[in-house]
Amino acid sequence: MTSQKPKDGLAEIRALEKILDSSKLELTTVDEVWPNLYIGNVAFAQNRSALKKMGITHILNAAHARQGSIGEESYYGSDFVYYGIPAEDSSKFDISVHFRPASDFIHKAFKKKNGKVLVHCIMGVSRSSTLVLSYLMLRQRLSLRAAIQQVIQRRPIYPNRNFLGLLLELDKQLQRKRMICPVL
Repeated sequence: MTSQKPKDGLAEIRALEKILDSSKLELTTVDEVWPNLYIGNVAFAQNRSALKKMGITHILNAAHARQGSIGEESYYGSDFVYYGIPAEDSSKFDISVHFRPASDFIHKAFKKKNGKVLVHCIMGVSRSSTLVLSYLMLRQRLSLRAAIQQVIQRRPIYPNRNFLGLLLELDKQLQRKRMICPVL
């Protein structure tokens, strides 16, 4: 019985990858994927004048302290509220420990008047999209599939298989909790 579990998990991940592959959009520097929630790349994130022009108030850097990402609180100063997560886009990194803190950061930003959040990593495809998907699941009560469908209508994303597996586990946990207590 236990030998089936990894195969089932891989089948679920492949099904999600098929949905991700269905996006026909071109990758751009930044896209609004939910009202006032943007996914972008590091080049856009490092352009403070473009951030101000767009009205971004909060920056969640999913590649904090990683090579190629210079963003940090001192770089942004008092113009933006900054939160950095030193995530690695790898098959071994446990990004799930950052799901709730990242979701809380985004949620708090939206409570501010005119709060707009940019979530970025290097390319704006895997780490940042994983954190945005977890926010949509935790705070907007979307299933993983619904969250993916929502985002790929506006931006092509591709969380790595490890991240998809962690998102699937979150999805299952949330489904179980909501079956027990529907208000969760």
